Amino acid sequence: MSAGTTGNRAEAFLSERGKAFLKCFLRTYLVGASMNPRGLMSVGLLYAMQPGLWVIHRDPKAREQALKRYARHFSSHPFWVPCLVGIFLAVEADIAGRRLPPDALEKVKATTSYTLSAIGDSVFAGSLLIFWALSTSCLLLAGQRVLPFGLGVLFFLGLQIFRVYTFLGGLRRGFSFLSALRRWDLINWGRRIKFVNAALLLMLWIMLFPAQSAVTWAWGILALGVAGALTIRPILPRWVVAGIVLATLLAIPWLSQRAAGGMPFGMP
Repeated sequence: MSAGTTGNRAEAFLSERGKAFLKCFLRTYLVGASMNPRGLMSVGLLYAMQPGLWVIHRDPKAREQALKRYARHFSSHPFWVPCLVGIFLAVEADIAGRRLPPDALEKVKATTSYTLSAIGDSVFAGSLLIFWALSTSCLLLAGQRVLPFGLGVLFFLGLQIFRVYTFLGGLRRGFSFLSALRRWDLINWGRRIKFVNAALLLMLWIMLFPAQSAVTWAWGILALGVAGALTIRPILPRWVVAGIVLATLLAIPWLSQRAAGGMPFGMP
């Protein structure tokens, strides 16, 4: 066999592997589409991993064993799924090359996915998402139209860059990529963003109710306080609580106007 033939085959294999990994990344966008009460994201994870497993493991029995490793319960934050898929593919490559035993993945898979899930809930859902919603609301109330749209596009593109970067990082470095993530100090960054969100919430409240009315402010604070108490100790579904709070906030200007003129009878 000539060196040129060997080089061509190696190039074809690398191209095939690259296409398979690209399919894995694109399929991570669909992991949450098959949520189920038994395995949560397990079916979606299997769907995302399948192209990579097929190109890493050539033997049918090895493929079957690899699929079984991902058929169990799996759950994590959706934004971290590309990173986890990249890490799992790197581990599978080590297993196929006999650099790691097959049971090495099970020892750290659940711990890693749950840890990243908690970080994702705190940083993304509990901090950055709230920051985007509050800042967009404040900009819209200030009469801006282009800036809120630009902010949304910026956050969307930033998320895609984050997904691609973490997928490639996990694919190239495996579990060692988690050490780099630890240096990002995401938990403390999420805490700092929450302080900014508190200031934005106050700014939003001032913009919604600029009148110097103690009754208006007391009414709104009471509504938000009751909503917070019901959220901590849920008595009604959250969508019902949100609807009640929205109706209460919309009623504030009307109640203030009626209170100033006498007993309110009838809607305006």
